[in-house]
Amino acid sequence: MRTMGLSLGLVLLCLLGVQAGDVGTAEPDESKIAGTWYITAMASDSESYLQNKDQLKMAMANIEVLGDGDLKVSFAIPTPGRCMKFESIYKPTGSPGEYYSSDRGNKTVRLVDTDGSSYMVVFATREKDEKTLHMLRLYSRSQWVRPKIKLLFKRLAKLNGFTDETIWILPRQEECRLDEL
Repeated sequence: MRTMGLSLGLVLLCLLGVQAGDVGTAEPDESKIAGTWYITAMASDSESYLQNKDQLKMAMANIEVLGDGDLKVSFAIPTPGRCMKFESIYKPTGSPGEYYSSDRGNKTVRLVDTDGSSYMVVFATREKDEKTLHMLRLYSRSQWVRPKIKLLFKRLAKLNGFTDETIWILPRQEECRLDEL
């Protein structure tokens, strides 16, 4: 249950942003980030994620841009035995490409890189138990990611201090989808 809670919180983190010293920031075009995404790869320094990374599969996220610039993000996350679905609201922080949510803990996310159509890389931080956890995620419009984009993700992860042991490509799945929340 504790792992599931951490998973939920970290998934929320990774949606739209990046706060990294060595990793750049992409200027977002909200119309291009809106819509359905697959979370196809990740890097994390969370012990809980690292201990359970072999059980993780691709998750789905849908981003809706609200009138005030906030982002409504809906998630479908496969966990052992069930499909967890929930929503969070992310508010702009004032820095380009950076958003904040206090839902399920304090999370900051920043868009690191995107081609504006097929992928985006997001860096997230979360405060939990007086620790700051970091995660980098690769979002793709489809479950199939070009090898060049996977390599880009791994390079960005390493530039941000993640190692091969903390970077992984998530396997595809069909049982947990964002049909209705």
